[in-house]
Amino acid sequence: MSPANPRRTLIKQGITFAIAIGIWLTPVPAGLTAEAWHLFGIFAATILSVILNAFPLLTASVLAIAAAVLSGTLSAEAAYAGFSNPTIVLIVVAFLVARAVVKCGLGQRLGYRAISLFGHSSLGLSYSIVLVDAVIAPAFPSNTARSGVLFPLTSSIAEAAGAAPERDDRRRLGKFLMFSGMLSLTLSSALWLTAMAGNPLGAALSRPFGVEIGFGSWLMAASVPTVLCMALLPFVYYKMIRPEITAMPNAPAEARRALAELGPLTRDQKLVMATFAGMVVLWGAAATLRIDPTAIAFLGLASLLGTGVLTPRDIAKEGDALATFIWFAALFTMSSQLNTLGFMEFLGGRLVLHLGGLPMALAAVALVVLYVLLHYFFVSQNAHLLALFVVFLGVGVKLGVPAAPLAFQLLFATNYFAALTPQASSANLLFAGSGQLSQQELYRLGALHTALCTLIYLVVGTPWLLLVTR
Repeated sequence: MSPANPRRTLIKQGITFAIAIGIWLTPVPAGLTAEAWHLFGIFAATILSVILNAFPLLTASVLAIAAAVLSGTLSAEAAYAGFSNPTIVLIVVAFLVARAVVKCGLGQRLGYRAISLFGHSSLGLSYSIVLVDAVIAPAFPSNTARSGVLFPLTSSIAEAAGAAPERDDRRRLGKFLMFSGMLSLTLSSALWLTAMAGNPLGAALSRPFGVEIGFGSWLMAASVPTVLCMALLPFVYYKMIRPEITAMPNAPAEARRALAELGPLTRDQKLVMATFAGMVVLWGAAATLRIDPTAIAFLGLASLLGTGVLTPRDIAKEGDALATFIWFAALFTMSSQLNTLGFMEFLGGRLVLHLGGLPMALAAVALVVLYVLLHYFFVSQNAHLLALFVVFLGVGVKLGVPAAPLAFQLLFATNYFAALTPQASSANLLFAGSGQLSQQELYRLGALHTALCTLIYLVVGTPWLLLVTR
């Protein structure tokens, strides 16, 4: 490392602390408590420090929690509540279950199978990930649970294509395939009413505004802009990331030869397949049977440990799972407390009050864009929906914006902005912890993805929504 680098890092850290202190010392705006304002300063500085590469995400999150408690901004009970959140625990267990897919060799086998079918190019592999996710999505009311299925497949495809995190000569290929999984989750969740828990909730919140949303009407409204994004965006990222390997004309044949050399399924591979199949079935039926998704993940992990497919030593090696658990729990806590303390409602209310003088069409666009940008302060799609959806939809209706198109635009945004930051959705965490993407790359690619989706859904989706919601 050159001498200039530590100096540059210290400057970035100084900027981060200066912003936090500046917000802290600024008079508290009317309508907010001091705790809400100070917590906003800590949270904003935390996110900025990661974007500037002043601190790693884990370091910034731990430092933020310590500052919030030691300053009296949050009580210890409130600050540590995220560490017992079931969704966060689900992600950690999913990390461990996914480890079994790699250890037993099933991941390699699945990767070779995908390459044998779609491996003529790296772009074809990306589209295969998107296609698989789109097909299974309506059976998963939890996009977090679905990430536990899609991540091992994506990771296996990348590994079979030679894109291991430690291989610098295939680094861009690994980044491209891993981000394909993340973008796929955001779009498949927008395509189906039942693909994300917040979708039916948003449909229910829309009814008082005269908007009735069912499975069929959601699919009709989502189809054109979402399918366009699915078709276009993998190609855009392919051109932008420029994976080292593009055309792979011999790859399918080589993958078939590798599969033949692997021979029949081993005992451990059969057990992992059976465990995953059982988890998928139970996750798909979780809402109907009222089964907790986290308990299903624990059952799968217990099965793998009980059969010896995984051992305690395997689990001890999964340091990424622990790191992800800590930083996401910390950010989840601060985001939730900002909402509980009234900061999100205050911010949303102040922003939309300034839209009263705008023309109706421009006000509608501004509402959607502001709704998306505010997700930088959230680590939960559902929390964002509960905090701001009714506020933004209500203001839009008062300004003369048709309720149904605006409701759909806000609900679609609640899905596609899930890739905005590494912590924007718990569904991202397996991919963010893969080692294929740095935190800065995740922020940069996530911002681009969200901007492109916003543009496509507004430009293409709005005329379509006006047509199908008459």
